[in-house]
Amino acid sequence: MADTTQSITRLVGDRIAEFRRSRKWSQAELACRLQVAPQTIRRLECGTSTPSLQMLENLAAALDVSISDLIVERPAALDDQAVQISAWLSALEAADQTLVTGVIQQLCERMRERRDKH
Repeated sequence: MADTTQSITRLVGDRIAEFRRSRKWSQAELACRLQVAPQTIRRLECGTSTPSLQMLENLAAALDVSISDLIVERPAALDDQAVQISAWLSALEAADQTLVTGVIQQLCERMRERRDKH
């Protein structure tokens, strides 16, 4: 059981670090956004501290991801792409985010239709 807890804690720490880096934030910047000490972020990312449910909620909100994004491992290539797209979108105003996601959705639908014809 201890090994499972350690591996989950390590996974969560890795995910926090990935999302933080994708936003080009330092540990200190994320700590400031969460109103915690930078050492707290360091311990979470290193897997030496297990986040509480409240901390997971706060991290997810600060990083603009879901809690499941923090606790579930995903294929690296798809995850990297999703994180990058999310970071790009987060820098836009809401109306522009809607426009960009609509364009992406239309492109994907068109490409699926083209693929299905062949």
